[in-house]
Amino acid sequence: MKDRMKILIAYNGSENADAALDDLGRAGLPRRAEVLVLSVYDHWLPAPPSFGMVDTSFPEQELREEKETLVQAERGRAGIRSLFPDWEAKAGAAIGSPASVIVQRADEWKADLIVVGSHERTALGRLLLGSTSQSVVNHAHCSVRVARGRPVEADTPVRIIIGVDGSKGAEAAINAVAGRHWPPGSEARMVNAAWTAPPVVYDHMVGQVAAWIARENAKVQGMIEEALGKLQGAELLTSVVVREEEPKKLLLAEAERWGADSIFVGARGGGAFERFLIGSVSSGVAARAHCSVEIVRVV
Repeated sequence: MKDRMKILIAYNGSENADAALDDLGRAGLPRRAEVLVLSVYDHWLPAPPSFGMVDTSFPEQELREEKETLVQAERGRAGIRSLFPDWEAKAGAAIGSPASVIVQRADEWKADLIVVGSHERTALGRLLLGSTSQSVVNHAHCSVRVARGRPVEADTPVRIIIGVDGSKGAEAAINAVAGRHWPPGSEARMVNAAWTAPPVVYDHMVGQVAAWIARENAKVQGMIEEALGKLQGAELLTSVVVREEEPKKLLLAEAERWGADSIFVGARGGGAFERFLIGSVSSGVAARAHCSVEIVRVV
């Protein structure tokens, strides 16, 4: 982990946005960071002149909206300063499509991590993660943390799930966890959905598929063995779960069963064949998890 990360925090002033700020205290982030708290006014295009409803004061209205949005961002900045006094934090405001603005600003600013809040932690809230959060997850070029804060005492040990599938993204997720600063007694659990032959495979492909699965499982096992040393070196109590189960379902179920505080996954698993079989694991986990989810992108 960088000694000084650049973190863009999307802040809309809601209860969930404040919970996302609190969640950062349990994300293992460095004591020094450069932070941009960005609020975006979701502005629809004005009606065409033929509608007869054009607001001639639109420039003044836009200026007023931007000022109000900046006040909101300053509130978020104040929250960050109270939680992380050593962080260098500034506030920013913009008008437009929130997801597009967040991704564009992160690219321009060369952010290492984007933090977005989620909807409520109910089943419906998780299913309807929200177009902004989900769009940022799908289109950002850096890592993204979908933060779901919950009230806990300071310095309470953290439980972290890491999705491991042998890919470069999984390796990046392992390195991200191993490189952070966690409270004493924190635990990391690597979870792997072991590959098995699909139920329908043509006879002439059985041997090829079996050989491919054997190679993938061996690669994952090697990654897990190497990761154990890294995670234990970060003073994390480490365990491993390997089951023959669909990846998204296994990660979500294990996180719920174990009471995880966060899930770390790579942006996507392996190559085109893996994505064809399992879909977007990271996006599905981010939408449905009961806890925070960090999608780590290889840079």
